[in-house]
Amino acid sequence: MKERIFLSSPHMSDEGYEMQYVQEAFDTNWIAPLGENVNGFERELAEKVGSKAAAALSSGTAAIHLALKAAGVGEGDIVFCPTLTFSATANPIIYQNATPVFIDSDYETWNMSPKALEEAFEKYPEVKAVLVVHLYGLSADMDKIMEICKKHNVVVIEDAAESLGTYYKGKHTGTFGDYGIFSFNGNKIITTSGGGMLVSNNEERIAKVRFWATQSRDQARHYQHSELGFNYRMSNVVAGIGRGQLRVLDQRVEKKRYIYEFYKKELGGLKEIEFMPSNEWDEPNCWLSAMTVNGKVRPIDIMEALEKENIESRPVWKPMHMQPFFKSYDFIGTNVSESLFENGICLPSDTKMTDENLKTVVNIIASLWK
Repeated sequence: MKERIFLSSPHMSDEGYEMQYVQEAFDTNWIAPLGENVNGFERELAEKVGSKAAAALSSGTAAIHLALKAAGVGEGDIVFCPTLTFSATANPIIYQNATPVFIDSDYETWNMSPKALEEAFEKYPEVKAVLVVHLYGLSADMDKIMEICKKHNVVVIEDAAESLGTYYKGKHTGTFGDYGIFSFNGNKIITTSGGGMLVSNNEERIAKVRFWATQSRDQARHYQHSELGFNYRMSNVVAGIGRGQLRVLDQRVEKKRYIYEFYKKELGGLKEIEFMPSNEWDEPNCWLSAMTVNGKVRPIDIMEALEKENIESRPVWKPMHMQPFFKSYDFIGTNVSESLFENGICLPSDTKMTDENLKTVVNIIASLWK
């Protein structure tokens, strides 16, 4: 069998930065739960993106959950959420016994439509928070979204799980709203194997998040808990991997962008193909290179042709309002997200891919147009 070409797999640094930090954790016996790697990762990530404080957590999902809790979201509250996203964005809304209302995308960004967001506020003026996603490393139109949200005095949480290293008008995504979250899952642009980070300029709220994430253990000689707690803290070993990965983030972004430009140059001329959008204010990390096909060749044809050669690809996210679990919740918009799902495909975007790998993918896809 041919060597597998992955969609986006873990890529450790050639310099071995990760093992240096992990070895230090072993040498000092600071394996878990906390330690200098956790403190250092929080500090270094916050400095990298330009945020005042950060909390290292067990997953990006945990970060969204505690961001909602920090924002005061509770039972019966309404939270606006993009429909075109992974379920990890929406699930924590349910954890808090709140009610999601799903917002459509626009073709200009593939992210939350400001127009649909305005319509949602007209229908649900009492909304408690707005979750914004930067899909596949593409920035949402944050000026318009923040203007709308400030007008309605609502908390903004940015799900930047896929967009670490992406800039909107020179500023890191994840730092425009009240809270921002990043994911270090195995397929993300940098990984800790599993983990997440919550960032905010509200240092008091981040301190509270760390408290909740450590089982809400009170300062007492005995084990005392005055609030509901969670086992959400990142381990010191995992944080060591993250510190090493952070040192090569810029390299990973550069390679992801190279992959996207390679595909766009080689496949952009094919009839009925459109690549994910680029805007003058957006500097995407191109976490996944995605495109839509609107013709005789369908996404499934491309995926099956690639799979025959042991090459991984995937559809664009299936919208939340189309998911069996979430179909009873309201949806505001038209059919943009459904169209992107039906016609979209994510191409292999692994940072370990060679030019030869990229040419193989391109040739397989191009052959379907012959």
